[in-house]
Amino acid sequence: MIRLSEAVVVEGKYDKIKLASVVDAVIIVTNGFRIFKDAEKLALIRYYAEKTGIIILTDSDSAGRKIRGYIKGAVKNGIVKNVHIPDIFGKERRKEKPSAEGKLGVEGIDAAVLLDAFRRAGITSAERRTAPDITKTVMFELGLSGGRDSSVLRKKLQKRLGLPELLSSGALLEVLNTMMTARELAAHISAIAEEKDALL
Repeated sequence: MIRLSEAVVVEGKYDKIKLASVVDAVIIVTNGFRIFKDAEKLALIRYYAEKTGIIILTDSDSAGRKIRGYIKGAVKNGIVKNVHIPDIFGKERRKEKPSAEGKLGVEGIDAAVLLDAFRRAGITSAERRTAPDITKTVMFELGLSGGRDSSVLRKKLQKRLGLPELLSSGALLEVLNTMMTARELAAHISAIAEEKDALL
């Protein structure tokens, strides 16, 4: 397994499951062509491109190429790296028949072949500062979820950190774990509370 500082963009949830077995990284799922109309997901991809860089890993068929091309065109700033899987013909186990082009997608590629694709693209392990420790419980305890004013607090935090406005609480949790520790997050929430008190 390799640790990556960049976020990896894949097409589907089964690709994410497969990739999670070989890389330790934030993995963003485009849900296929839905990315073309998903403003929140695109904002998240642009954010990661600017902050950590992104790695695009799509299937080697024409649909994968279209999605890769769209993302590359939509990300104006930041770092975009590409990992390409080889053309391997076959059928994924969970599917009744092969894809239209008969090629295996990311989910059907052997783990060793996937790792080799990253190495061929010059992408190797990065040291992570600390293990992620911001959990759903931490988010709840800090008032970022489950409370009457949680959405307001999340928006204030996102503005303070320069994050995209269109982020679900789940997406925010994932992003925060790439940026800071639970202790640092608590400090930001305290600062927001102090700013509010100063206005009263």
